[in-house]
Amino acid sequence: MAKTSKTSKTSETLETSALTYEQAMTELESLVEALEGEQNPLEDSMKLFERGQSLVMHCGALLEAAQLKVQKLVGETMTAFEEESE
Repeated sequence: MAKTSKTSKTSETLETSALTYEQAMTELESLVEALEGEQNPLEDSMKLFERGQSLVMHCGALLEAAQLKVQKLVGETMTAFEEESE
């Protein structure tokens, strides 16, 4: 049985890695809404939470990769972003 859950976890990881940032964020927003708004059994809530954690890690990795790519393209001329004050 442990082998089956490891296999399903591996396929879930592969499924997550195929998502774009936007797709992962959309799914993550749906998971948050489901966790906040519905009364799910504990086991279902834990599965949603685990999926959410996987999506958060995936989004973080995509953002980090994008940042590294921008730094590589811009090099030393990159300037810090400054927010406009109202």
